[in-house]
Amino acid sequence: MRDALGREATDAERYDAVARAAALVVIDRYSTSFTLATRLLGPRVRDHVRTVYALVRIADEIVDGPGRAAAGDEAGLRRLVDAFESETIAAVASGFSTDLIIHAYASTARECGIQEGLIRPFFDAMRTDVTVTTHDAASHGTYVHGSAEVVGLMCLQVFLNAGRHRTLTAPAHLRAGARRLGAAFQDINFLRDADHDRQVLGRDYLGGDDAAVRAATLDRIRRDLNVAARAIPDLPPDCRRAVVAAHQLFAALARRLEAGGSGRASVPSSHKALIALRASFGGTAREVTA
Repeated sequence: MRDALGREATDAERYDAVARAAALVVIDRYSTSFTLATRLLGPRVRDHVRTVYALVRIADEIVDGPGRAAAGDEAGLRRLVDAFESETIAAVASGFSTDLIIHAYASTARECGIQEGLIRPFFDAMRTDVTVTTHDAASHGTYVHGSAEVVGLMCLQVFLNAGRHRTLTAPAHLRAGARRLGAAFQDINFLRDADHDRQVLGRDYLGGDDAAVRAATLDRIRRDLNVAARAIPDLPPDCRRAVVAAHQLFAALARRLEAGGSGRASVPSSHKALIALRASFGGTAREVTA
């Protein structure tokens, strides 16, 4: 294996490349929408964002997918989450893991300054899924912070620091935008997947399924999307188009959820393609109105 300059790759560089490729396979197989959005990212940041989401996806599969079936009981499932967290923290410290997805993530975390203060809340949220079935306003906020807001902040660290010689501190308005965009994405997913969450997983993330809860959630989503929209223009140029596309895709999904109708809400492929095209030509993230 040779690099872009024709130089023979070292063993460490070859292993890093294989780990990044493994992360890409995870993303390609699990999320077509996310894959579409990341194609709009510049090469400086693209692989790093994919490694973040690959780790998040595997953690979700532990809690809600084959990991749950393999664990046998609640204690076993918690041990799986704890082991995944411990290996992730250790890999970020050492720079190596035998788990390719964790190794890819650790390389990103080390380069981009993703600290334990963002990693541990995420795994706390995963452990919450092991034991908590119904959320109230307080537990919803804590869960969304760990499961979504910190992921937005991880991506912001990538946007600001990938390929840099020193780690930059994100300004407050960009941190707020990253958190609120992550929260909006999560609440949209909660609304879209509410029937599945209740009937299959036995969970209620929103604290009810009546009209008032739905209206309050949609209002919160609008406010979060609008805070994020105002921050996006200040992101680095090689990140902006992809974030605009993701913002507009979820805004379109929120509008479909608000319109109601039967079945699981989704954005048609043709509309997704149009959103991506507009973003690629410099379209902006428009604020959402009631």
